[in-house]
Amino acid sequence: MLKEFKEFAIKGNMIDLAVGVIIGGAFNGLVTSLVDNVIMPVITLLTGKIDFSNLFIALDGGDYATLAEAQKQGAATLNYGTFISGLLNFFIMAFVVFLIVKAMNKMRRKEEPAPVTTKVCPHCMSEIHIDADRCPHCTSQLD
Repeated sequence: MLKEFKEFAIKGNMIDLAVGVIIGGAFNGLVTSLVDNVIMPVITLLTGKIDFSNLFIALDGGDYATLAEAQKQGAATLNYGTFISGLLNFFIMAFVVFLIVKAMNKMRRKEEPAPVTTKVCPHCMSEIHIDADRCPHCTSQLD
């Protein structure tokens, strides 16, 4: 088992995984900051400053002005506003990640196809060098 672990670590899988986790953590902080500090204020402005965190149903039938007040009184609450807020954050973050990945893909260099260095002999169908004027396999004269 130790030998298998050593082979696994030497192949670079563990290093690749560690780098991915570290970059993912940093990327998560970046996207969270973008959503919380740039996008959510604009959405709050567009929705008329709706505070989803105070949308709840008191399961004891009581009437509470805020979620904090209901929780202070010890009432069981169904916090559907918090769920809506989390759902909105998820979709916004997913969209932002999509836009970032799309931009990164555009910036990535497009690989040029390798230059053609061979051709097929029309007589014997063997692959030969592109500059050849005689086939080394069937000795036919090529155009």
